[in-house]
Amino acid sequence: MGKKGDLSNFECGMVVGARRAGLSISQSAQLLGFSRTTISRVYKEWCAKGKTSSMRQSCGRKCLVDARGQRRMGRMIQADRRATLTEITTRYNRGMQQSICEATTRTTLRRMGYNSRRPHRVPLISTTNRKKGLQFARAHQNWTVEDWKNVAWSDESRFLLRHSNGRVRIWRKQNENMDPSCLVTTVQTGGGGIMVWGMFSWHTLGPLVPIGHRLNATAYLSIVSDHVHPFMTTMYPSSDGYFQQDNAPCHKARIISNWFLEHDNEFTVLKWPPQSPDLNPIEHLWDVVEQELRALDVHPTNLQQLQDAILSIWANISKECFQHLVESMPRRIKAVLKAKGGQTPY
Repeated sequence: MGKKGDLSNFECGMVVGARRAGLSISQSAQLLGFSRTTISRVYKEWCAKGKTSSMRQSCGRKCLVDARGQRRMGRMIQADRRATLTEITTRYNRGMQQSICEATTRTTLRRMGYNSRRPHRVPLISTTNRKKGLQFARAHQNWTVEDWKNVAWSDESRFLLRHSNGRVRIWRKQNENMDPSCLVTTVQTGGGGIMVWGMFSWHTLGPLVPIGHRLNATAYLSIVSDHVHPFMTTMYPSSDGYFQQDNAPCHKARIISNWFLEHDNEFTVLKWPPQSPDLNPIEHLWDVVEQELRALDVHPTNLQQLQDAILSIWANISKECFQHLVESMPRRIKAVLKAKGGQTPY
């Protein structure tokens, strides 16, 4: 009877002993319970090399892409992360005596650890702003979660009625999600839909304000005086709160700066580095709103329905959700330090 699996050294010795004792292949197989093929292989190897191997000979079709071919294919991936399976196969077959098909290319790439994935979207950061982001991280690397609880976060976001289905895919390994060649940079742009301004802190969600037109300094001044001021004085009556805003032009207008100067005895405006949305935890709240919008059974068909849905989703964000985001700030700072002011996974 045949036996599955590889033989141990002791079992190989039994085979050699049986054959040297004068037993035939069939008699040895019947006595030991191994197949005739196994008996023949083990004894033949012992006669030729004076030793036995516990490993069976490999079976199946020989791999068309050997180690050298895998290195060649790996260099192609490194040179062009966005190449399609067809393009990789075509480039690989150039100058090769034996060509391969796309299925073989896919199997080889998976054996090498590569999978087709969507690239991680990150902001485009200039060299100057990388330095500023690094300076901010160094200045706040000793802040604890208790310190970050005194910060109120704010931002604007736009939500669209319709979304593009266009996607870019790349080839990368599991641990290469933040490799520069695996990223797609983004810039802030306009678009149709509803724009909202919101704020929150570790203690509570703040107001979410729909913006019916393009946000300018005058409109932002109304938001600051009508929403930011009461929120900060209520949440931080001891004047130990920090208000965070990004560096949008309307935030840096003279009338806004003058207003903050007049109220600097009530709270402090946090000096924020440019092009650093990955540091602002409110960005993840926008993701929550976006995901909930896409998950609606009945999608909004006009702007009023979209606005109502956004306000409802915002009001129902759990306390655990936004508190967890604030508690992630020390890790975000460490990520910026590790990236030397560059893109982080957040």
